[in-house]
Amino acid sequence: MALMISVSGIRGIFGTHLTPQNIVEFTAAYGTWLKGGTVVVGRDSRVTGQICEDIVCATLQSVGCDVVKAGIVPTPTVAMGVLKHKAKGGLIITASHNPEQWNALKMLNEKSEFLDPKQGEKVLEIADKKEFEYSTFDSIGSVSYDDDIINYHIQEILNLPYIDAELIKKQSFTVAVDAVNGAGTKALPALLKDLGVTVHELNCEPNGIFPHNPEPLPAHLEEICEFVKNNDCDLGIVTDPDADRLALVDESGRLFGEEYTQVAAFDFMLDNKAGDTTTNLSSSRAADDVSQKYGQVCHRASVGEINVVKTMQEHGAVISGEGNGGVINPDLHAGRDALVGTAMILQLLAQRGLKASAYRDSLPQYEMVKQKIQLADLGMDADDLLKKVADEFSDERINTLDGVKIDFDEGWVHFRKSNTEPIVRVYSEGKNESDARKLADKVLNVIR
Repeated sequence: MALMISVSGIRGIFGTHLTPQNIVEFTAAYGTWLKGGTVVVGRDSRVTGQICEDIVCATLQSVGCDVVKAGIVPTPTVAMGVLKHKAKGGLIITASHNPEQWNALKMLNEKSEFLDPKQGEKVLEIADKKEFEYSTFDSIGSVSYDDDIINYHIQEILNLPYIDAELIKKQSFTVAVDAVNGAGTKALPALLKDLGVTVHELNCEPNGIFPHNPEPLPAHLEEICEFVKNNDCDLGIVTDPDADRLALVDESGRLFGEEYTQVAAFDFMLDNKAGDTTTNLSSSRAADDVSQKYGQVCHRASVGEINVVKTMQEHGAVISGEGNGGVINPDLHAGRDALVGTAMILQLLAQRGLKASAYRDSLPQYEMVKQKIQLADLGMDADDLLKKVADEFSDERINTLDGVKIDFDEGWVHFRKSNTEPIVRVYSEGKNESDARKLADKVLNVIR
């Protein structure tokens, strides 16, 4: 286990691999790269968040950056704060879906986008060479606070031309929210109340003590599924600790499946605005099917939010995202956002007059199986493994943009090294779970 450094941030177990010393170094490198200016700083609710925030803010000041503290807020709210303050960047202290002992630094540029590989490499080079540009006593940065940043984020969502708050209010929706005691605990209920929704708050204390595994996967969400079913809710909403990913539960207590958050967002947007879509290589074919229904193309990118964003911008896509419950609406900002995803889903249900279950049943049906192989258990280098897989299935449709993806007629299998954990991810999809597992086994047997 080591510090994980990638397009998804700099993350590790606090006190073991992510330490006050390397937090200072990476933050000083980031501030030096920015060459001063305003930086918006926010965090999730982890118990190490306050310590990390203090270190980060003091370090940014020391390299001449003016800090705007946002406090405990969703990752997308920090992105909105960069736009609001016309800042040079933003820094979010969050390890996203990782367990409580983890923390991380996520860095934004002046466009409120995560650093692309070139920008990230420059920051890492400065950190590696320790070429920090500290300020003298008379030019250190200032600190200010933005206590209204969540409200700003919400109002910008309500100002989107296809979000009709009055129409949503007329539906008298009842929604349960499980914010896993993370950064969405205040923001999501506030958004829903502004939309006239009756809200049941589950795990909405921002204390950083996650009541269940914080990754919004089916095995971790039994509580909210039972609650929705037993309390006449129209919808259940689940976020990860930094509230950039969104999972949905229909009124019967059935999970949509994290892949279908993005698919529903694509369906909604393309019904209101023509254009192509973008997602990553590991996302469901349902994204292609919905795009094709509207005569549009779904472009595929490497896994990683910034990779999807760059492909979205290259093709002028009107909506994009990732199959882990990430919705990216470029009309708001270029990043995953559970709040805007929530508003879009409620608007969709209101416009079409459908129950969540009926809508979910109308979407193309696929099943995905997600497996992990620990790098320590491989017995071979990860790159050697990926090459072996590509060679073995060279007669199939192979994509090596990000790991190895094999497209079969009946489904697909994608092998790739994780950006956030020391593992190789093995995703497969078919018309049902059995088919998806068979496809994965077909490839895994090559390794075994």
